[in-house]
Amino acid sequence: MQLNLPPDLETLINKRLSTGAYSNAEDVLRQALEAQDAQESWTDDERQALSAHIEEGYQQAERGQLVAETEARREIDALKQRWRHERSPAQ
Repeated sequence: MQLNLPPDLETLINKRLSTGAYSNAEDVLRQALEAQDAQESWTDDERQALSAHIEEGYQQAERGQLVAETEARREIDALKQRWRHERSPAQ
């Protein structure tokens, strides 16, 4: 299959490639589609749990209990790496 991408989508793919996290455009599209597929398959319980987690974070921010930017980025990067590892084909 060949795709003709509009310039804005090509720009987004190139942006992802420039991070070094992806080896080619196929990897970018695969991750995006897998994430979309996972999100679409969430159960109502999972959606409610996510909403509760977001609300908890909002309440913590209201109380001034924020996480430092560097710590938050470190935690998010670790979560992303774990997510990618879990979804990558066995080698």
